[in-house]
Amino acid sequence: MPDLLLDPKSVSEDVRAHVAGCAECARELRELEATMAAMDLWEAPELSPYFDGRMAALLREEQQNPPAGWLERLRARLTFGEKMSLRPVAAAALALVVAVGGGMYGVFVDHAAPVPAQQQSQVIRDLQSLDENAQVFQQMNSMDDQDSGDSGAASPNTL
Repeated sequence: MPDLLLDPKSVSEDVRAHVAGCAECARELRELEATMAAMDLWEAPELSPYFDGRMAALLREEQQNPPAGWLERLRARLTFGEKMSLRPVAAAALALVVAVGGGMYGVFVDHAAPVPAQQQSQVIRDLQSLDENAQVFQQMNSMDDQDSGDSGAASPNTL
């Protein structure tokens, strides 16, 4: 990958021309170059001769302190040293609980139970039958036409 800061020749001419013409990009490049120059001059301080002993004491003290919260206490109980852990056992137990719970849900909840139909009166069933059956309407209209034809009066349904 080309790097304008470390190897400007590896960067395409378009990018170099943009940086040369863009004041903001040129300023940022100068700041990065100054940071890199400061990092080259920086030397790490010498460690104290007591550093290793103090670090070991701090680590022992931290390991002996009880865990801070309930999650840390749970994690400490599920881990015994570096080699032995109860995490796989806990995961298997959780999977077993989920599987058994799902199976019991299927046993105790009857999904195929029919919903009882509400009782309807005979009038409502007849009206629904009339709405659904166009043939019944035709028959009733023809009976009306016959009745009105016998009396000699014009039927209200005929034009």
